[in-house]
Amino acid sequence: MTIRSTRLHKGAILAAALASLVHAMPAQAEDIPTIRVGWTMPGEDSKYWMMKRPEKFEALGKTYNVEWVQFQGTAPMVQAMIAGALDCSTQGALSLANGHLQGGLNSYVVASHLGTAPDSFSPYWAVAEDSEVKTGADLKGKTVGINVLGSGLYGQLYLYLKAAGLDPQKDIKLVETGFPGSEDALRAARVDAAVMNQPFAAKAEAKGGIRKLFTINDVTPNSLQIFEVCRKDFVDENPELAANYVRDLTRGMDMALADRAESIKVASEVTKAPAEVLDGFYMKDGQDFERAPGAAVDFKVLQAMLDLYHDAGMIPAKLDAESFHHAQIAAPLN
Repeated sequence: MTIRSTRLHKGAILAAALASLVHAMPAQAEDIPTIRVGWTMPGEDSKYWMMKRPEKFEALGKTYNVEWVQFQGTAPMVQAMIAGALDCSTQGALSLANGHLQGGLNSYVVASHLGTAPDSFSPYWAVAEDSEVKTGADLKGKTVGINVLGSGLYGQLYLYLKAAGLDPQKDIKLVETGFPGSEDALRAARVDAAVMNQPFAAKAEAKGGIRKLFTINDVTPNSLQIFEVCRKDFVDENPELAANYVRDLTRGMDMALADRAESIKVASEVTKAPAEVLDGFYMKDGQDFERAPGAAVDFKVLQAMLDLYHDAGMIPAKLDAESFHHAQIAAPLN
């Protein structure tokens, strides 16, 4: 059994327990259908607006409700979807592929949340300023942090280590830190390299004492970092319900991009990061992620990422990005 399949097996057990819990919960409104949605931090502005400014959405709370379930990364959300505990959730290209190939999860990619481009911020791995680690090869035998095992970010880490001549599964010790705990893990020397993402990266940089080892852009200059996925059976059985949800994701992204000041307030309410910290980078060119108007998905970029992961031996079969594309239910949807 591979490391990834072992994680899928363990995750399936946890997700099955979550499914039982979710199904045991009382309905929010028996006459209004409820979509069970997984989310995480950072950077899901459409969802954050839906959570914190529901009055801005005509259908939300009227023709459907959302049951929000928070996770620490994309991999556990895949397990919850496989177990039937979620209808939709955030995923990355690697978690999407592994969920489909190893877990039999058939799904549609319905909207984008964040991406990277050559001139945008991208997540990165940092080391202590005085660390002996200068290159990827120097990570051999070291402990490396990641937000969650099986994370979509593991794809770029894997490729970086391979390019440095290392075996990603044997030459490092990979440990979960979560994004909020990455800085503390690095400063306490519990890890030799820590994954950094906004808003936690800005906070760590302001304090000093760390330096970048490599960024996601060094490996994949253009990427879809996280996007929204819904189970195929859910969409096929409830097309209008799914369409209402995707319309609101479209509206949420457009409102977020149109009102930076309010988006900072919303993100602060969700992440608990001070608004003044967010203001230093949020939605600023070169300092934050790329966000597509209308939450549109670039399936060509998704295809390039899937091909790259296959060519590197990370996923066992080639996948067609268009097989995850619903012709009518995909952002932007108005």
